[in-house]
Amino acid sequence: MNRLKHLIIIFLLLLPLRMFGQDSELKEAETAYTAGNFEQAAQLYENVLKLHGDSYTVFYNLGNAYYKAGKIAPAILNYERALLINPADKDLSHNLAVARLRITDKIVPVGEFFLVKWFRSLQNIFSVDTWAMIGFIGFVLFIGCLALYFFSKRMVLKKSGFYLGIVLLVIVILANVCGANQKDALLNRNAAIVFSPTVTVKSSPDNSGTDLFVIHEGTKVFIKSAIGEWNEIELEDGNVGWIRQKDIEKI
Repeated sequence: MNRLKHLIIIFLLLLPLRMFGQDSELKEAETAYTAGNFEQAAQLYENVLKLHGDSYTVFYNLGNAYYKAGKIAPAILNYERALLINPADKDLSHNLAVARLRITDKIVPVGEFFLVKWFRSLQNIFSVDTWAMIGFIGFVLFIGCLALYFFSKRMVLKKSGFYLGIVLLVIVILANVCGANQKDALLNRNAAIVFSPTVTVKSSPDNSGTDLFVIHEGTKVFIKSAIGEWNEIELEDGNVGWIRQKDIEKI
């Protein structure tokens, strides 16, 4: 017990130092970016991620630094990583769209059923943390409506509690579904960005496979399966094939 107490005390003492160190590194990166030293800024942001873990803001700034340095594939990669954490950011979505205009492959996504597209748009209105907060608050209010329905002696209040409770229950379910989908996308990442200048997609996981088509640096692919050093990938237009794992970087 004493050892645990000592560890907690040490952690609390070191926490401000760690936060100060992170702030100092971020300011150094921002200074380099402002001065136009974009490659140096990118390296400093990379160091912050290695030392302190994933951060939406750092991914976003890192994407901007890589874009300004003319490195489009790393820029798209980090914009996509930031988008997983905060899909509601319109500025981020705009920057990603601008970066995609700089790549060679102009792939038209397969059309989605309108209800699926509508639900995805609804889901991306908020981040996973915001959906969690909405779900929690909605559930608390739902419990209050149940109490109002069961314990109120006035019929008007009973009806209000009943109908409002139904609305809140729908909101709670929606928030949980949207939050769970976003969390699943964040934890189980199956998308990647092509980093090699040119990649020939094969029909099978070996060099002797038939050449199917060619993709280029910055293109987004979805990983379907893996065999050794080969990944089976699918493009947004539905085309499928095999490429080497070294040619892509997971989002």
